[in-house]
Amino acid sequence: MRQDDDASHDRRPRGSDPGEILLDGESLLGLSPDKRPTTTVFQHFALFPHKSVLDNVEFGLKMHGIDRDTRREQAVETLEMVGLKELSDRKPRALSGGQQQRVALARVLVTKPKALLLDEPLGDLDRLLQLRMRVELRNLQRQLGLMFIHVTHNQEESLSIADRIVVMNDARIQQIGDPLTISTRPANELVATFMGDNNLIRGKIVERDGARMVVDNGHVKASCVASRDERQAGEAASVSVRAAAVSLLDTADGDDEVNRAQCEVVFVEYLGDLIKLHLSAAGERMIAKVPGDLYAELRGKEGSALQVAWKEADVQLLTG
Repeated sequence: MRQDDDASHDRRPRGSDPGEILLDGESLLGLSPDKRPTTTVFQHFALFPHKSVLDNVEFGLKMHGIDRDTRREQAVETLEMVGLKELSDRKPRALSGGQQQRVALARVLVTKPKALLLDEPLGDLDRLLQLRMRVELRNLQRQLGLMFIHVTHNQEESLSIADRIVVMNDARIQQIGDPLTISTRPANELVATFMGDNNLIRGKIVERDGARMVVDNGHVKASCVASRDERQAGEAASVSVRAAAVSLLDTADGDDEVNRAQCEVVFVEYLGDLIKLHLSAAGERMIAKVPGDLYAELRGKEGSALQVAWKEADVQLLTG
């Protein structure tokens, strides 16, 4: 067979790396979309406006050739599972956004897929409904024991729902980990920046003593323990410190310059249970999250000086 004939049978996009997509140990690459044991919930729900809730949920089963009585029974059971059995005769326009989302879920769950793909499923919902649907999605996933692959640009959403997070950029994986690891131990600058509220300190290593190193950007020094990193004094390095790990200090507390910074308050953002302090350390942007009960003390302090500090254990060395 000629090389161009070989290429014509290769389903991979041009320029892509070779690989497999396996589900329960079986490759999906040779299967057409209608044969794959997966289904998708879209951001805009994609419900049929002229069909009732029950008819929308039945549709997938109808396409699979399931007889009317069987598919109606299974559709009713699925609507009951998502709490919409009583609304089965309504049209989508008569439902709230959250109810439409649950209809979209029921329509795909009734086909009993092995994996459910959710493409920005909460993007069209208001903030309060998003919070409620997070809980419903998580409870439903646990109830069904079904794999959910949830695509989102919402960092808070991913941290609150996921067992495992894959951070991607330009179709390449940047880091894989559980929510705690992704949040507290970002692998590189891209992950630290994307996940939000991480203070980045880009500078040079000014001290190296065994596994301990000190990074200085000219205004702020931060130390960390990095036993697997071989960089030495004088080389470039970046570290991150979570905003929640940054605390306020009395300006008279000690004279150590490492893992602390003298800052100017740029903006005091009150968020109820916590306050996000937007700070400037000699022009370097920093953020601190402190308890909300300090608001009376910090309100109106824009332009004032304060000192912040963090623990060495909360400093994460970044790979790039």
